Amino acid sequence: MFGIFGGKDWNVVAVIFERRDLYQISGQRAKGSAAEKAREGAKAHPRCIYWAVFNQKGSFQSGGPGAGSLQVPGDVIKRLERELATNRTVLDVLKGLETKQAQRIGKALVWHGYPPRQMHGSGTQEME
Repeated sequence: MFGIFGGKDWNVVAVIFERRDLYQISGQRAKGSAAEKAREGAKAHPRCIYWAVFNQKGSFQSGGPGAGSLQVPGDVIKRLERELATNRTVLDVLKGLETKQAQRIGKALVWHGYPPRQMHGSGTQEME
């Protein structure tokens, strides 16, 4: 009965791995079964390291590591989980979605939690 009047109207946010020091915030506003499809798509995206669902008032509903979460250290995932809902970039994306500025918004994540180079390996080998 409640589903008739209060259907899902979600803002689905995915943190997409671009490179070691750059993640992209991808946000999408979706309703009803499209909202569930958007959430499942974010979870399964091969470069999604973290996904989250927010309601139209900006309240965190659910979230977790995405299919690409193994590309980054576990500490980064834990920090994203703690800080995502209060991050300025995420809040800007959510505001744009809530005000119907756009149905989809993407922005580079401005964040001080990017892992240091040594956590991904130095990428250099000793020369002989």
